[in-house]
Amino acid sequence: MAKRHYIPVTADVPGISGSLRAFVRKAIRTALAAEGVDFPCEIDVCITSDVKIHEVNLAMRQVDRPTDVLSFPAFDLTPGELPGEEDADPATGLVPLGDMMISMERVQAQAKAYGHSNRRELAYLTVHSVLHLLGYDHLDEGPQKAQMRTREDAIMAELGIER
Repeated sequence: MAKRHYIPVTADVPGISGSLRAFVRKAIRTALAAEGVDFPCEIDVCITSDVKIHEVNLAMRQVDRPTDVLSFPAFDLTPGELPGEEDADPATGLVPLGDMMISMERVQAQAKAYGHSNRRELAYLTVHSVLHLLGYDHLDEGPQKAQMRTREDAIMAELGIER
């Protein structure tokens, strides 16, 4: 039997149900599978407020505003490159891919602005963050961004959530 990924989802805002946490885990597992991550890994998730994500954004990136999602990769990867099982934590046997922080207030505001559900926005931001943890980026408006958007769309389709 394959080892499972360890994906703790914590929340410091009210209203984050067990089913919503399970949905975030499903989105992460779907993204990992789509990217060929077939080894047991760990991704820590925090669902938070605009105030908290603003504090972290300022402290870590010197950006003085809230944002929708922050990703903190454990490895400096390029798209398609994966850490190996040799990178696993000896104590757990899991490869630590990194952490993500999602603002639930941004989820709700962006879902409303884009005319779709909170669930769709949460899935998108989760998939987006997993891709960042795996080396994808969108700093340019050209090939990198197009590559990341293509992967996001494919993974969202696998989740049964399309535009």
